[in-house]
Amino acid sequence: KARHKRRLPHRELSRELSKALNPDIQKSDDCLDTENRQPIKVEPEGGKRRAVELGDQRSHLKSKEMNGTPWELRHFYPSQIAPLGFNRSTPTNRPAPPHSPPKCVQMERHVIRPPPISPPPDRLPLKDGKTHAVQREVWMKIFRHLTHQELCVCMRICKTWNRWCCDKRLWTTIDLSRCTSVTPLMLSGIIRRQPLCLDLSWTNISKKQLSWLINRLPGLRVLKLSGCSWAAVSALCSSSCPLLRTLDVQWVEGLKDAQMRDLLSPPTDNRPGQLDNRCKLRNVQDLRLAGLDITDTSLRLISQQMPLLSSLDLSYCNHVNDQSVNLLTAAGTTTRDSLTDINLSVCNRVTDHSLNFFKRCGSICQIDLRFCKQVTKTACERFIAEMSVSVPFRLQEDKLLQKAS
Repeated sequence: KARHKRRLPHRELSRELSKALNPDIQKSDDCLDTENRQPIKVEPEGGKRRAVELGDQRSHLKSKEMNGTPWELRHFYPSQIAPLGFNRSTPTNRPAPPHSPPKCVQMERHVIRPPPISPPPDRLPLKDGKTHAVQREVWMKIFRHLTHQELCVCMRICKTWNRWCCDKRLWTTIDLSRCTSVTPLMLSGIIRRQPLCLDLSWTNISKKQLSWLINRLPGLRVLKLSGCSWAAVSALCSSSCPLLRTLDVQWVEGLKDAQMRDLLSPPTDNRPGQLDNRCKLRNVQDLRLAGLDITDTSLRLISQQMPLLSSLDLSYCNHVNDQSVNLLTAAGTTTRDSLTDINLSVCNRVTDHSLNFFKRCGSICQIDLRFCKQVTKTACERFIAEMSVSVPFRLQEDKLLQKAS
């Protein structure tokens, strides 16, 4: 018993030591758990760095030393109780990042344009140094009686005739319809002649080509694009579109209500300083939409954005009906007073009731209802009899109503 009592102080001392060391041991365990979850960077003897998962490659790292300290002692001895003989790792000095090269100073950019073309000579120079007796304007009157093919032959005679035959008065209309391929040489020839009317119907012209054309034809007034793709016709949505008087987009593939909204909306690519945000097709007087899959939504936009519209072609439009005619002739619309010619042939949803809406139009001169299955000849004759008091009409053909002159 006496011996047992003598060892009591040693047990109390061990308990006190364990209480003092338990917090440090707990901290070391927490530190070890944290390092087991996160990758550490190891710098081998070769100087290369690589990330190593501590839990996966512990067996490989036990035999290695990092900065002179064994791996086991580095991680199992916290900083508070690490032996004095162990070396601590020192931070390595990284090289400074290289400086970026100085930026080049951009010079000011100036627009360089070619000098203006000198006016053509008034007389034809001859070989002996003299000039021909006939003046240029007399030659122009002669050239007007030639076809475009004959003018191209005359352009090969000499430089003077080449310039005279390219006068835009001789090329007011250029017809390239159904051309199998539109080449860059054709485009440059069109720009040189500056036509007023350009027919590109049923060609494979692209959007890039058409954009390049209309940007250089400010005087273009008639543009025919029937049978082309919507991808090409969408070039008219830009701010460079000229103020057309006639637009022909019959049978354009992919042209529906959404595309008509893009055509009739103000352009979004206005140039700096351009304050005019109105629709570029506001001056259109003749609009041809035959064969398109459009509804009353497009007709409502047309009546709002085209105040000068006088001729409208809606033939072969299967969605046009009596309500469409009512929309075009309603009170407050510009088309009610501006429409003079409307084509509704082969619109199978139009009936005899549509003729009552045309009585509102004070300027209507021609109504084409041919091949409309639900329109009868009797209704046309009744319309002529009722309108004879104010405006006399007559049947030019079956269901073709025309104002009597």
